Amino acid sequence: MPNTIENVEVLIIGAGPAGAVAAALLRQQGRQVLVLEREQFPRFSIGESLLPQSMEYLEQAGMLQAVVEAGFQFKNGAAFMRDGHYTDFDFRDKHSAGWGTTYQVQRADFDQVLAQQAERFGAEVRYRHEVMAVDLGEEGDGRGPRVTVRDPEGELYQVEARFMLDASGFGRVLPRLLKLETPSDFPVRGAIFTHVEDGIRDPAFDRNKIRVTVHPKHAEVWFWTIPFAGGRCSLGVVAEVGFLARYEGTDTERLRAIVAEDPSLQALLENAKWDTPARQIVGYSANVARLWGRGYALLGNAGEFLDPVFSSGVTIAFKSASLAAAALQRQFAGATVDWQADFGAPLRKGVDTFRAFVESWYSGGFQNIIFHANQQPEIRRMIAAILAGYAWDQSNPLVKETARRLAALEVVCTPA
Repeated sequence: MPNTIENVEVLIIGAGPAGAVAAALLRQQGRQVLVLEREQFPRFSIGESLLPQSMEYLEQAGMLQAVVEAGFQFKNGAAFMRDGHYTDFDFRDKHSAGWGTTYQVQRADFDQVLAQQAERFGAEVRYRHEVMAVDLGEEGDGRGPRVTVRDPEGELYQVEARFMLDASGFGRVLPRLLKLETPSDFPVRGAIFTHVEDGIRDPAFDRNKIRVTVHPKHAEVWFWTIPFAGGRCSLGVVAEVGFLARYEGTDTERLRAIVAEDPSLQALLENAKWDTPARQIVGYSANVARLWGRGYALLGNAGEFLDPVFSSGVTIAFKSASLAAAALQRQFAGATVDWQADFGAPLRKGVDTFRAFVESWYSGGFQNIIFHANQQPEIRRMIAAILAGYAWDQSNPLVKETARRLAALEVVCTPA
């Protein structure tokens, strides 16, 4: 074990969206920030359809101009298809105040833009440096958390920080090393996905919206179609692992076979060039026993990931980064911070709102709501706000009383 120990104020594990935004916010406070990233950027990731709520945090972090100038695909809403029936929501017409537009992004490029901005603001980012072990120390020993890191040459070194933020995403470094993971309430689902040159010629197709298509025979199976700038799109299917296991061949062959089962999606992509091998992830939903502990907090997917259906992952990541940075500002100023009251509880409020809508989607209730023939404009605006990421806005009745209001809508909209 190395004898020398580096000391930093804040150590961030992971240079993805949560880590980069947290680093930028902390640099605004004058904090010394070290970011350790296991991969080399740019690198592939999913979670490509941002929600307008995210723009507030990009603006707060001083990164908005860089994102706007990167030339990503404009996004103003979400569209849904089921059995030939179409509905969409314009996020500019929503209950909550705030941004109503955003972008659909290739995450390799988007994440690199954010990480470069964090470096420009003065954070140190080390790529291909992997956290191998963590030692939180003992209460009263006078030191912060300490990690053991492996560098690109395989050498080990240690870093001690006054505070540590885990923004490692699906790597879930601290939950894994500290045994914080708990079983998810959701069935084990997987996703098969790729990027294609979409060749979409349908003039009715709105490239400014993500499209979610429900499988014609299996309401719990759905597809995403996320248009990018330049005539490409992200395409994926989400289903329980048992359903995906029915299909043989390569991941590309399996995805093409499932897409072929939906006539509307097959017709939409009839001219597509499948030029990128598909890949699969399984069992991505995760819970943790707690989102914080002595000397650390968990950001974004490192803490909890629900499901990709409403594209909430990056918004939750940004929200967690903002809450953690605000708490650290008070803590470093000498105030006593209640991390449960100031970070854990407020973060979970929005997560629980999203969770209720995810559960309702898979049970079919929320699908019945959004495809209902007689939709009231004020209810549509409340739903649009949730879909736009404003899951923390207590002025929205669907946020303030999620369970009761959602259950009532499900009853009203259930077909006779």
